[in-house]
Amino acid sequence: MSISADRKTAVIKEYAQSANDSGSPEVQIAILTERITNLTEHFKTHKKDNHSRRGLLVMVNNRRRLLDYLKSVEEARYTTIIGKLGIRK
Repeated sequence: MSISADRKTAVIKEYAQSANDSGSPEVQIAILTERITNLTEHFKTHKKDNHSRRGLLVMVNNRRRLLDYLKSVEEARYTTIIGKLGIRK
């Protein structure tokens, strides 16, 4: 359900803006997306896990707020991150 430390560092390196970047909106959105996909796979086998489903909704809403912020600040970065992650059609 959560992501491993190795996978998290790989995601941070892939989406970081600079060498020591771990808190930019792009990195946060990418980590949340990774956790959301893991939870989505979890729900395919555990359909009645409503406690984790609430956590999933919290993560989706948090990602939505980060995406809205990024779109208002710099739309080019927004379109880049949604294109890389494939979260919008």
